[in-house]
Amino acid sequence: MQTTTLSFSNLHNHGELFANLFRARRQSFIVQKNWKLPEDEGMEFDQYDTPQSRWVAIHDLGQVMAGFRLTPTTARCGIYSYMIRDAQQGILGGTIPQDLLYETAPQDDQIWECTRVFVNHNVPQQFRRGVHTQMVDAMTITARELGASRLIALTAGNWQRWYGRCKLTADAIGPRLEIDGGHFQCVSIDLTAKLH
Repeated sequence: MQTTTLSFSNLHNHGELFANLFRARRQSFIVQKNWKLPEDEGMEFDQYDTPQSRWVAIHDLGQVMAGFRLTPTTARCGIYSYMIRDAQQGILGGTIPQDLLYETAPQDDQIWECTRVFVNHNVPQQFRRGVHTQMVDAMTITARELGASRLIALTAGNWQRWYGRCKLTADAIGPRLEIDGGHFQCVSIDLTAKLH
């Protein structure tokens, strides 16, 4: 299993990996979860897939097993910044409730947003824990390299149960919400203990 952090400046070095990551996202979010998201040529994408973001792929023998996207909370592209902040400001048209945070969404060089987290449905159950461990390690290392001391994410409502297992230190920064039939909550992941 390999981990690769992709950016617009290095994606040409990794063949089909970038496209395969977007294909795996489509399978996870559009096919499996039935979310209404933009897609084209068998790939899922959105307005936050810009040169400001980084994408992490966990892959083996050309198959993307898992992945996620990191976007700085200082990002700007047209009217968009990052997903949590744009939802709070009502820019996303209510697809995510505006009251998802207790306070104003941060804009700070040391805080990045983690989104589009998935594990490919083809990964056998006995390998999933190892994939999760690799994802957490990759998230921590990549975020640290980007200068982040904290990540924020809109994550599954049962996050407390599995964040502890993954040795992540996190706190709720918003209420539990029901979105598309699932329970979600915004969390802040503290990386300061992992910055040395």
